[in-house]
This record gives sequence, C-alpha cells and structure tokens, in this order.
Amino acid sequence: MKRAALYVIAGPIGIVAYGLVRLWARSDGVYGPGFDWQAAHLVALAGMVCFVPGVLALSRLLPHSPWRTGVLAGTFVGLAATMVQFGADIVEGLLAEDRAEMSRLSADFKDIPGVEVAFYDVVPQLFFVGLFVLTGMLAARRRLPWWSVPLLLVGTVLPAITLDLLPIGGLCMGLALAPALPLVRERGERAASPAAVH
Repeated sequence: MKRAALYVIAGPIGIVAYGLVRLWARSDGVYGPGFDWQAAHLVALAGMVCFVPGVLALSRLLPHSPWRTGVLAGTFVGLAATMVQFGADIVEGLLAEDRAEMSRLSADFKDIPGVEVAFYDVVPQLFFVGLFVLTGMLAARRRLPWWSVPLLLVGTVLPAITLDLLPIGGLCMGLALAPALPLVRERGERAASPAAVH
C-alpha cells in the first residue's frame, strides 16, 4: 500500500519541517509563545503521529518474533511519551502570555513526580533506541543496506548535540529508511490484492 510507504518517510519529513520552522521562528530572537511556537510543535507532533504506522510498516518486513514485538513495544512507548511532551508544549504555549510564563508552566509540569523521567529525560529516548534497533534488524535481514544503521544513528545523535541540527538529523533518518520503501509498498500491494483474500 502506497500509504504505508508514505508514513515511513513522513515521520522524518516531520522532523525536518519541525527543525526548519523552529530555525525560522528563532531568527527574530523571539520564540514562543505564539504562532511560530505552535506551528513548530504541531508539525513535530504530526511527524511523531506518522511514525506510528511507519514503524509498524517497517516491522512487518521482519518475521514474527519476541524480539520484534519487544522492539515495537518499546518504540511505541517512546513515541507516546514524545507526543505527550509536544502536546504539553503546545498547551503551555496556548496558556502563557509570554516566554517567562511559558517557562513557569513548563517547570510546574515537570515538577509533578515522574513527569520529567516519563516525558522528557528517559522514556522518549526509547523511540530513538527502538528505531535504531529496528533498523539494525532490517539491515541484518537485508531489508535495508548496512549504511542505513550508521546513518540513522547520526540522524538521532545530531539533534542531541543541538536542536539547530534537527533538519539534518531528520534528513539522515529519512535517507536511512528510504531504501525500505519499495519493500513496504510491495508488501502492502500483496496484502491488498484479491488473491491475498481467502
């Protein structure tokens, strides 16, 4: 199914778009709250949502196994935490009158026991770790070329150095996953064909 292949690439494109909108928003020295803050975070949230069917489509290129199930579960837990993080940023941007109030609202949210670990520091990283492991599993099965693994690693590490590198990081992630698109499309077409229906 073409839609599945679209989701695989839409997730990284969302990261690229988030990075570009963020750079544009910061160019005047004032970033949030306001339209620029909301636009950047809504684009990022949309990208994370697209990763859900995208990761699922990639996982279906692998045989059923406890490893695949575990990696998929961890990746989705990390994705869910990341979505909560972006959702909180959006809500804080809507409620705040200025940057100082937005920072205060963010600090109040993080002060809730367990929130910082669950939605910021630890659990969201499961998404990137899971995607990296999934890429390695696909490369081991020759569903992706070997170079997809280090390229995806670069794509996830660069934004950790500075968020200004988000566009390059998202581009690296997209290029790493792109070789799987024909296989995802082919599998979807087989599943949708009349011969596949019993």
